[in-house]
Amino acid sequence: MKKKDYEAALEPLQLELNNLAHWLKHTGQRMLVLFEGRDAAGKGGTIGAIAGVLNPRQVHVVALARPTERERTQWYFQRYVPHLPAAGEIVLFDRSWYNRAGVEKVMGYCTAAEYKRFLRQVPIFEKLLCDEGILLFKYWLATDQVQQEERFAERASDPMKRWKISPIDIEARERYAEYGRARDAMFGATHRRHAPWHVVDFNDQRAGRLNLIRHLLDQLPDYKVAEKPLVLPPLSGKPGRERYTGPVKPIRGRY
Repeated sequence: MKKKDYEAALEPLQLELNNLAHWLKHTGQRMLVLFEGRDAAGKGGTIGAIAGVLNPRQVHVVALARPTERERTQWYFQRYVPHLPAAGEIVLFDRSWYNRAGVEKVMGYCTAAEYKRFLRQVPIFEKLLCDEGILLFKYWLATDQVQQEERFAERASDPMKRWKISPIDIEARERYAEYGRARDAMFGATHRRHAPWHVVDFNDQRAGRLNLIRHLLDQLPDYKVAEKPLVLPPLSGKPGRERYTGPVKPIRGRY
């Protein structure tokens, strides 16, 4: 999808996202969105397209690092619970508790018993979230391996994107089919009426972002809240100028 067409289609969706955020604040609803998928599928870019136009005090992006030694001894879901949304908030998980069903399972970072216990507990945990009234949405960003390899190559050649490739990502390239089997097992165990999975084609990342955002907005009730126009009163005097006193001097830029 061409950038010009993408930006033209994205702008009205971002306006609707602002309407949604206002509705959440007005009603006190809580919204939680999980983004899962292959490495380089486009999770970060999609989250950025959503969060980038919203109040950062209302929308929170969560991308947890690997668990600490202490966290490894806790109940698995424990480190995710503090990040759940409060009234009026949106929380976007860039990978979530489903790490256990994906990378931890495939790469051997958890035991077979831990993996099986996780798959049993997830539907119960998510049912508790939904019963609490949290609006929970789970998205899988689907990408063919050819597209994935092209994105890895782009990241490897771009110093601004190289940080996105980890040693685990490099090793995972050889386990594409194994990750697919883990995904299917995850869907089979955790796709429930109260918390279904939604799969979005992300071979074209721009089209995928638009389709995901449109789908997310369509899952919610009428979120349009009437707002009074914001009219700024005129200044009572002349506009002020920034002035400096004391030892602090402004930076004289080159541009």
